[in-house]
Amino acid sequence: QVPKIVKALHKQLKEKSIKSRQGCFSLLTELANVLPGCLADHIPVLVPGIVFSLSDKSSSSNMRIDTLSFLHVLLCNHQPEVFHPHIQSLLPPVVACIGDPFYKITSEALLVTQQLVKVIRPLDKPCAFDAKPCVKDLFPATLKRLKAADIDQEVKERAISCMGQIIYHLGDHLGADLQPTLKIFLERLKNEITRLTTVKALTLIASSPLKIDLRPLLGEGVPILASFLRKNQRALKLSTLTALDILVKNYSDSLKPAMIEAVLAELPALITENDMHVSQEAIVFLTTLANVYPSCISKISGSILGEILQLVHSPLLQGGALNAIIDFFQALVLTKTAAVGYSELRKQLTAPVYSSSSAGASVTLHKQAYHSVAKCVAALSSACPKEAPATASQFIQDVQSPKSSAAVKVLAFLSLAEMGRTTNLSAQRELKNVILEAFASPSEEVKSAASYALGNVSVGNLKEYLPFMLAEIGSQPKRQYLLLHSLKEVISSSPADGLKPYVEDIWALLFKHCECAEEGTRNVVAECLGKLTLVNPSELLPRLKKQLSSGSPHARSTVVTAVKFTIADQPQPIDALLRGCIG
Repeated sequence: QVPKIVKALHKQLKEKSIKSRQGCFSLLTELANVLPGCLADHIPVLVPGIVFSLSDKSSSSNMRIDTLSFLHVLLCNHQPEVFHPHIQSLLPPVVACIGDPFYKITSEALLVTQQLVKVIRPLDKPCAFDAKPCVKDLFPATLKRLKAADIDQEVKERAISCMGQIIYHLGDHLGADLQPTLKIFLERLKNEITRLTTVKALTLIASSPLKIDLRPLLGEGVPILASFLRKNQRALKLSTLTALDILVKNYSDSLKPAMIEAVLAELPALITENDMHVSQEAIVFLTTLANVYPSCISKISGSILGEILQLVHSPLLQGGALNAIIDFFQALVLTKTAAVGYSELRKQLTAPVYSSSSAGASVTLHKQAYHSVAKCVAALSSACPKEAPATASQFIQDVQSPKSSAAVKVLAFLSLAEMGRTTNLSAQRELKNVILEAFASPSEEVKSAASYALGNVSVGNLKEYLPFMLAEIGSQPKRQYLLLHSLKEVISSSPADGLKPYVEDIWALLFKHCECAEEGTRNVVAECLGKLTLVNPSELLPRLKKQLSSGSPHARSTVVTAVKFTIADQPQPIDALLRGCIG
């Protein structure tokens, strides 16, 4: 339909009637948004109409704004090369609109220019188009708006963003104009109204593959950025951390230790459970520092490490922030200059559990914190593989010791679980027995942690642990529930290829238990069946469906529950097969 629509609109784009032309652009905007790329073959037909509406003296302001708005959508939704033959026609009217006295037209034209710059010289792929001649039109028009002091707020911000894009894409063509323009950015950084937009523009410039020379700016700029981390504006803090991160990665040889220390001084206050996202960005930045300036990490004051450890022990820590802390600890322990080494870090991480247990006090840590500590300990062990066997032995001793509290045992099992998932712990011969003995513990938490440990240690070494686990499920009715939970961990966390040789054995075993009188056991069996079906849906889903005709109502309900676990948030290969079964 698209060619017919464009053919019908083509003549109307040149009509005198403004209403008709606005209607055409409105329809074309919808088309470009709904079907990105659909107008690629029709650009030669559309460009004259766009140029006409932008340069026609009788066009109203709204007509120009609508035309610019359509051009922006068109540029965003199509490949750069389709516009290259038409740049010479499009540039002059767009540049003229940047200089328009009406601020709304200027603002819209600056937005189009940002996109136009990306089209003229895309840096992510080879491009034959020569962008240099365009600079003499684009740059002065944008610079004039960047320098103007008395313009509308939106125009100010868009002029800064637009100049950021020009420097990012064309900075190597600016010659002597580059440094004076960067000086203006420094001025805008000092202004409360424009500082956030400027930080974002500088982040973009600093990440340019053209390696723009920002050295003259850093001496004054970095302390200003450091001061923003103190401000009570969340968006500014987040953008500033991103900017500093990119500067440290790309301009490390130009930053003085004093500048880094000024930034370090501001970081402890940002690491707090009150704002996990700001904490996460601050820790990501610290990790970059640890990798780029190992020497400055030795100065990481106790306060920063203290704040991070407090976060690890917080019940709110999860997801991105936890991953950032894990990366940081790995970077920290590999920096030979750090004041704290592997054993000291591990001690500080586990201290709240061990110290409260020796003092006979009740454990103050939340359940979630045990998982966080265990993940961090495992991350340290994988960064220092020589230390891992001794650490694993220590945890096994802690579990066996009659003096250990339930909390210490839970932490030890969770840590063994996280270590076992990525490291082969088969050298720890007594581990299987230690786990099975813990299944008889009076503490539910210890039993559950032991079951989790068995599952995850098996993921790290399926060949040794999975047959053992399946044999135990078959022969130990009392431990069945806990062992099935271990099996669920294996099925959930193992790659499909690794599981394939064992699918038949697991499948047969699960169907043996799907008529169990215990509803809790049946639910775990159902979850295992559902997740196992995802390993090979085309073969296993029909077999699951067949069991719906089983004589036992328990078996049928288990199968129905199993289907629930085949439905995931993200698209899966099984989705097409499920459509035929459900409904």
